[in-house]
Amino acid sequence: MPTECSPELFEFAPVEGRIVVAGFDGGWITSDAGALLLGATDRAIGLVDRFAACFMDRRDPRYIEHRVATLVGQRVHGIALGYEDLNDHDELRHDPIMAVLAGKLTASREDCAPVAGKSTLNRLELSRDEATRYHKIAHDPAAVEGLLVTLFLEAHKAPPKEIILDLDATDDPLHGEQEGRFFHGYYGCYCYLPLYVFCGRHLLAAKLRPANIDGSAGALEEVARIVAQIRAAWSHVRIILRADSGFAREVLMAWCEGEGVDFIVGLAKNARLNRAIGEELVTARDESRETGQPARRFKDLTWSTRKSWSRRRRVIGKAEWTQDKSNPRFIVTSLTAEDGDGRKLYEQVYCARGEMENRIKECQLDLFAGRTSTATMKANQLRLWFASMAYVLVDSLRRRALATTDLADATCGTIRLKLLKIGARVTISVRRIRFAMASGCPYKAVFVTAHSALSTAADTS
Repeated sequence: MPTECSPELFEFAPVEGRIVVAGFDGGWITSDAGALLLGATDRAIGLVDRFAACFMDRRDPRYIEHRVATLVGQRVHGIALGYEDLNDHDELRHDPIMAVLAGKLTASREDCAPVAGKSTLNRLELSRDEATRYHKIAHDPAAVEGLLVTLFLEAHKAPPKEIILDLDATDDPLHGEQEGRFFHGYYGCYCYLPLYVFCGRHLLAAKLRPANIDGSAGALEEVARIVAQIRAAWSHVRIILRADSGFAREVLMAWCEGEGVDFIVGLAKNARLNRAIGEELVTARDESRETGQPARRFKDLTWSTRKSWSRRRRVIGKAEWTQDKSNPRFIVTSLTAEDGDGRKLYEQVYCARGEMENRIKECQLDLFAGRTSTATMKANQLRLWFASMAYVLVDSLRRRALATTDLADATCGTIRLKLLKIGARVTISVRRIRFAMASGCPYKAVFVTAHSALSTAADTS
């Protein structure tokens, strides 16, 4: 006689003569128990509350169930946990981990969950600079931008002697009729062209821009704002700006020279520059053909363009011969011989900017910064900031709690998969909320180390 199963159960292949069944009837169980570490990280750096303070709530207090801080925290934590869609929150609002992270186990109204559903969160994401009759939550863009820099400053125990600010633009492909949508010839698609500013792993700016602009557009304004805020806190820090050739613009370099900011920027090659390192290319070619290996030489130039530059600047040319063809590259810099010769500045300083691309990938791929599918640029910019804050939160967890573990250099996506996605049964009593986490979790030791670090250690850069 076949085994009778409830229609809510799903039958699978038997094991050792036993029927295998499954159902969504386990009660209070979460698949994201590791997010408790995110909550501890947030309490250490105060991200959610300060991010929420960048919003103005004009709703009638008599009818508010979910405070702005609850909504903001729910969205940031949701992104960090891999839930990119607001639709996910119609079920997530019943997840006990979301309630615990919000510090709110029950709602005051019987028909409400402890945290919000998709419609309420959608109204948050559609907030404007000024509150309106139909959008009563507004946000202050300048406050959000300033908070990213503030969190960076607070991540250091003491002011460093020198920092390098990396600038880069990337594509954010669009598949609708969003405001500011243009076709970009280089990327071959309709997209936005967001500008990112990082210092190492620290995210300092994420600016959404249309794609019908020069890649450096708006960079001067962002750099000036960031440098002013940094110098207000660290008056003696040396600041170096680093970027690819898309940012080798007279206005940006001249500003740096006038403000005492150093720079090292890629410079697009041309016939004049190639001729200037002609002898070095010949030498590199002969060596490469003799050894069968790539060869390179470096040459220092004092250089100016024929029209666009206001002064002569130091240009370093890399004369490289590889795979039986030339591969010349150039950088322009304000750094002097005391900072290093051409080889050192190119290989050790300039080429290190490639690490920033990994940080952008974390934001875009792991934390859904490219999820800019709303109609207006303001709403899409706010979505980008939510993703940015999720990055800052996970990076703070990595920096504060995982430095001595196998996940010290893991990406945000790997940290989520291995440390945050832990199944647990949740029980609530009068005195405590207990998360009984999966005994077979392979990263138990890392969790223990992270919890200890978050409980006792101060923030370090």
